[in-house]
Amino acid sequence: MEKNNIILIGMPGAGKSTVGVILAKRIGFHFIDTDLIIQAQEKCRLQQIIDTQGLKTFRRVEEQMLLNLQPDYSVIATGGSVIYCEEGLKALGKTGILIYIQVPLTVLEERIADMGQRGLVMAKEQTFEQLYQERAPLYEKFSKLTISGEGMNAEQVAAQIEKEICRRWPTLSICSL
Repeated sequence: MEKNNIILIGMPGAGKSTVGVILAKRIGFHFIDTDLIIQAQEKCRLQQIIDTQGLKTFRRVEEQMLLNLQPDYSVIATGGSVIYCEEGLKALGKTGILIYIQVPLTVLEERIADMGQRGLVMAKEQTFEQLYQERAPLYEKFSKLTISGEGMNAEQVAAQIEKEICRRWPTLSICSL
């Protein structure tokens, strides 16, 4: 099976969903947002799941959704906590290229003004900086490509992703469009 999906990973606020929509339009792919799938499936916001059922349950729901996902020619924006779902992430990685959108902590903190409404998957006593320190090495570990989002808008990041994919994997279908 050709790896015909592009899977975006990174911290909350990195721009995965915004970049994903733009990238999908640029290359003519479907767009999938895993957080929206979970919300529709569970019929509530992510933060409600975390608050009422706990982190462990949320991660189990996220892992199961990833394992059931059967994307084809899609750009997939994952939730920031996807890197804790190793089996689901490996399954998704078999269908496409995992791309880490890397954004500095200071920029992320500016972007995440409404943390309480976003459904951040983190322990109550944990700071956003601690979460960043914990996750950054995991994103690096799982990704096949890292794109810096620093100093770029979503259009520029999407263009950079497309350019880098075609530079590294020129035989992929999106590179012949």
